[in-house]
Amino acid sequence: MDLSFEMMALLVAVAAVAGFIDAMAGGGGLITLPALLAAGVPPTQALATNKLQSSFGSFSASLYFIRSGAVKLQSMWLSIVCTFIGAALGAEAVQHIKPDILMSLIPIVLIAISSYFLFSSSVTPHPEDKPKLSEAAFAFIIGGGVGFYDGFLGPGTGSIFAVCFVAIGRYTLVAATARTKVLNFTSNIAALSFFILADLPIWELGLTMAIGGFIGARLGAKVVLGSGQKWIKPLVIIMSMTMALKLLWEQHQQWLLSLL
Repeated sequence: MDLSFEMMALLVAVAAVAGFIDAMAGGGGLITLPALLAAGVPPTQALATNKLQSSFGSFSASLYFIRSGAVKLQSMWLSIVCTFIGAALGAEAVQHIKPDILMSLIPIVLIAISSYFLFSSSVTPHPEDKPKLSEAAFAFIIGGGVGFYDGFLGPGTGSIFAVCFVAIGRYTLVAATARTKVLNFTSNIAALSFFILADLPIWELGLTMAIGGFIGARLGAKVVLGSGQKWIKPLVIIMSMTMALKLLWEQHQQWLLSLL
């Protein structure tokens, strides 16, 4: 695909901003996917190319969190395996199943996520709080389930993982964000593998955008560990509500316009 230098530079900048936000609260695809479509990339290739570039951003954030000691892979191996398998199954299923029904449920999930963060008096678990699921159950149910969703559709995956780690795993926001990026990278790679087999990604464009996404995600991860929770909570609420409203508008645009 032949894009001008100016358009490529703009898409790199967009990927950097998306990577920064995604590392903190998820929802980076809400920025990059519309930008790719606006640049004239066909929808299926836009989805695949977006997965390609976002994989570098989630890898960058994950690597920073791991090196900083915010998360240890040994403690997450079962969740990583279940997430990978779930995402692979989701990426395969989306090629055979119409996603309309699941797509209509996404805004409800996102609104529930933002409401949890908005109305909960505190999203910092008490030190004596115990996880609501065992480690194995969390891996199979949350890792596998959310991984399947990311491979199948994907919007809001980071936010869904984050709220599950906080509400069910009883992690702090910083710890939840670090673990979220590891599983987000896992599901990205699994889904991307299927897109590559179908020869869908635009490699030159995706790898160029990945530069911006990698840098933006690294900066976002630094902010998470530096400024911590004061930035994560409002960003999760904003990104979740924005994604929900965008999807509701796309699904019910004609009906909403008829009310005006």
